[in-house]
Amino acid sequence: MPVHIRRGWELPESAATPEHLVLGRRKAALGLGTILAAGALGRSALAQDAAGMAAMRNPRFEPARALTPEKDATNYNNYYEFGVSKNIASAAQRMPQSPWSIKLDGMVEKEQEIGLDDLLKRISLEERVLRHRCVEAWAMTVPWTGFPVSQLLKMAAPLSSAKYVVFETAADRSVMPGLRQSWYPWPYKEGCTIAEAGNELCFMAVGLYGKPVPPQNGGPMRVLFPWKYGFKSAKAITRITFTDKRPVSFWEKLQNTEYGFWANVNPEVPHPRWSQARERLLGSGEQVPTKLFNGYGEFVSSLYTDIKGENLYL
Repeated sequence: MPVHIRRGWELPESAATPEHLVLGRRKAALGLGTILAAGALGRSALAQDAAGMAAMRNPRFEPARALTPEKDATNYNNYYEFGVSKNIASAAQRMPQSPWSIKLDGMVEKEQEIGLDDLLKRISLEERVLRHRCVEAWAMTVPWTGFPVSQLLKMAAPLSSAKYVVFETAADRSVMPGLRQSWYPWPYKEGCTIAEAGNELCFMAVGLYGKPVPPQNGGPMRVLFPWKYGFKSAKAITRITFTDKRPVSFWEKLQNTEYGFWANVNPEVPHPRWSQARERLLGSGEQVPTKLFNGYGEFVSSLYTDIKGENLYL
């Protein structure tokens, strides 16, 4: 039987949720559903009270990996709108988080724009601890609060002829200095199939570590594809478009031989400039083996059984 010897840097499972949320878990569980159903709290109220992002943990997605310390996950960020270094957390604080709205358009029954306050009244929040794997071969494991993207698909009511979903992110030149780099195809866009967006693992995050998602991590709302490389998980989403044409996303436009449409994690398929066989964990620096589909194959592998002749891992 394998014996696991806990290392000094590892956190116990209880550390996966901040202490003030653990102590208040029973109260949060009893009150959160009533609060959301009644619409008593909007996004602004939640932002003022960190405990307002408390939600019951969904045990279906336990990561079997130690939680990344919050200070590491929130201070090592890829966000080219704010700069090309990982140290953009301070610069990102200039980005307004409220009010916020999202457009649902394209091939839908009725185009609409929903304020985030109103959106949160119409969905059910849950917490998921998920692994995140960057194409640069670093990784983290963090607790997100949010809701399945499938709930948003129901609100959008896409037409049967719609096959793809395009996520477009904020592009505010007044606070995002990276937008001055005109050789990048702004605004940042990412895409997937409707089947991928509707998969139970696809998640829209509005909270991180029991608090609103900070600007440097893509707040106030970002999408998560835990089985794909991190560049697919668009930040600060302002628009979701449904289409029958496969989109060409931000990094794919820049270098389609390195960053393709699918970008599913696979340790056996190297990036053209480095190996993907191992990954570095933020916080500890430990190098660990990369897992196919980032370890989520049981949830998503069936999405790709009928796709032939394409590299699903770039």
